[in-house]
Amino acid sequence: MLTPNRGEVWLVDLGYTGKVRPCLVLSVPVEDVDRALVKVVTHTTSPRNSRFEVRVQPRFLKPGVVDCQNVVTISKAKMLRKLGDLPVDDFAKVESKIKEWLGFV
Repeated sequence: MLTPNRGEVWLVDLGYTGKVRPCLVLSVPVEDVDRALVKVVTHTTSPRNSRFEVRVQPRFLKPGVVDCQNVVTISKAKMLRKLGDLPVDDFAKVESKIKEWLGFV
């Protein structure tokens, strides 16, 4: 099984209510002794113009936003396939918005 890495965008099965959608990997790779969990944040093509959305447009995604309020933990088994790497500048913006939302700034 492939290992999702921080900053990569993967197609993820979020279940019936969440459907299959692109997600940005936030967590570091796990080791064999760790739980096979991955922390991701979702990408959506239906923005709400929230202050916690970050507009991104890498070539492998439809135009949309990363919804920094929708951070989820999923099983590594739900990671379907890697779509690409989010540019470093965009990742930094996402990281900053998540910290803001969680009150870490």
